[in-house]
Amino acid sequence: MKTYFKMFGRMFKKHVTRLLSLILMVLISVGFIAGVGSAADRIYISMSDYYGTQNVSDFIAKSTADSGFTPEQVQAVKDLGVFSCVETGASVDVYLTEEDETNETPTRLYFLDSLNSGLSAENITVNTPVVETVFDTAGDEVNPVACEIGDNKIASFDEPETIELDFVDILEQLADQGGQELESGQKAMMELMRSSLTVTVTVTQVWSSPLTFAMDGEPSYLNGEDVETPDTVNAVNALINLKNVLYIPSNLIPTLLGTPLLGTMDMQISLADRSLFNAFSSAYDKEITAEKAALSEALGSDAELLTLYENYSFLALKSYADDVLYIGYLLMVIFLLVTVLVVLSTMSRMVEEERSQIACLKTLGYSSGLIILKYVLFAIVAMIVGAIVGYFVGMGVSSLFYYVFNYTFLMPPMTPKTGITFFIITVAVILAAMLAGTVWAGVKETREKPAELLKSKPPKAGKKVFLERIPFIWNRLSFKYKSTFRNVLRYLPRFIMTVVSVAIATALVNVGLALMDLCLFGGISSASVTAIGVVVVIFAALLAILVVYTLTNINISEREKELATLKVLGYTDGEVCSYIYREVYIDAVVGIIFGLPLSLPIDLILFAILGMGTILGVTWFWWIVGVALILLFTWLVTMMLSRKMVKIDMNESLKAVE
Repeated sequence: MKTYFKMFGRMFKKHVTRLLSLILMVLISVGFIAGVGSAADRIYISMSDYYGTQNVSDFIAKSTADSGFTPEQVQAVKDLGVFSCVETGASVDVYLTEEDETNETPTRLYFLDSLNSGLSAENITVNTPVVETVFDTAGDEVNPVACEIGDNKIASFDEPETIELDFVDILEQLADQGGQELESGQKAMMELMRSSLTVTVTVTQVWSSPLTFAMDGEPSYLNGEDVETPDTVNAVNALINLKNVLYIPSNLIPTLLGTPLLGTMDMQISLADRSLFNAFSSAYDKEITAEKAALSEALGSDAELLTLYENYSFLALKSYADDVLYIGYLLMVIFLLVTVLVVLSTMSRMVEEERSQIACLKTLGYSSGLIILKYVLFAIVAMIVGAIVGYFVGMGVSSLFYYVFNYTFLMPPMTPKTGITFFIITVAVILAAMLAGTVWAGVKETREKPAELLKSKPPKAGKKVFLERIPFIWNRLSFKYKSTFRNVLRYLPRFIMTVVSVAIATALVNVGLALMDLCLFGGISSASVTAIGVVVVIFAALLAILVVYTLTNINISEREKELATLKVLGYTDGEVCSYIYREVYIDAVVGIIFGLPLSLPIDLILFAILGMGTILGVTWFWWIVGVALILLFTWLVTMMLSRKMVKIDMNESLKAVE
């Protein structure tokens, strides 16, 4: 066994290039697949954690009665016993200035009973805001209030701001919105008391609402309007333009004859069991359906109930996460196909190259199982190293996606927790393929007798190629090109494997470029789609380089005696390199020819998942860029392998059976 382990260590040194190729193949596949897949998991988990941390409301009840909810209705909700918190207040969308009305940009006023004890986000137990900024007012503020953080639609404040709330004007606007008019006596009385019905407030803090992730406005939770689930792509057409949002203690609402001008119009309600919400799981859906019926019965017909299913931000964020998840499944299949092909070829060729060592081991009395175990351990080491590094690369990719989503959404804090489903699937499939190829090749070789294994395998006999049946073309080819075409088709399995791998890599590059085109020239404003496109192109490029490098390296290793013989016959280093490179470029071109049509169905599936884009809409020059990139990668590989061919010893030709 001491000799066995010593030989095992020497194997790593001898095949260090092959070991690195396997590690990199595993790393790229695991890193990309696990990264894309876990990005969706991180969004789901982060959204669910944020739901619990900020106690996001499961229901918002809006009164359709002029006087709002009665104390008995509020108590009826609390008596149901399934809700942990019930926040009360009122919300209105009103124009504070004539300019706002002209531009149709109302300000949303949230009057919250929970703020009566002080302007603190912690006092709000349901939909607890996150404090972004606290202005230094030196205690000079009057009636402090908070405003919503700005986004692409809503304006915020970067310093303390004094605002006048004219409740006479506010009530007139609310009456107009309801298609009514204030009674003449009431209106006259309010006009006389206008000064006492005008409240001055000072914006002293900036908050972000846990109900709002969208950067382009928020159509959800409109007053008394049940918004249908929006299409996440075209929802911008349905967005409400708000100038800003203010959070105000409800005790600042003036009273008329002892009655507040605005009653309890809203109730924000959260379930007691916070674990039910898991990114809109079936269990949560079932609970919401049941409790919505109970709430409707308790409140009667003068209430409108809104759930998180009517919240654009939550649904849009989940929809984007779903898109990433589906893209992950699609690209996982494609990446795994290429990886499996290459690792199968790499390990089976490695075993076949060591026929003489296997013969020596059999002669020394080692069992077939122990001989095969040596190569199995080699594969497992490559798998473990590649998987571990790939896992951390994947976490980096998922973090990148999460960061990029901040350009589209005000993302909740990213959780360190993530799913490992994609990681496990990827590692399991690659490991199974690697071990299957190793064991199959090992069994095949160890079945032979040592005397047979010590003999070098004769080169594969050449065959006529289809071009020879076309004299018009064949007769015009020089000798070197005739030999190239014969060599390409003589090793048909390797040719097919290279073509398939290059075709898939070409398709992936074109898919990534098509996704980038959606945002650059297609008018789609989505940084997340651009990020996916960039990541696909980068990993597809790395995959293409590694695949061509690995298969070409195997090709050279298998034909060292043949190449050494060419050197003995007087071929220069450049001619020997060209002898192999012509075959590589032919394989690459054929792979590209098949890869271009292969990218079309993949594009169609991705466009269907994203709900945007068409094949005809992809700018034509991206197809040329994709082809140019694959050819560039192939050229880089040939340059990297030039040194290996130049260093081939001519004495190897003396060992050649041919």
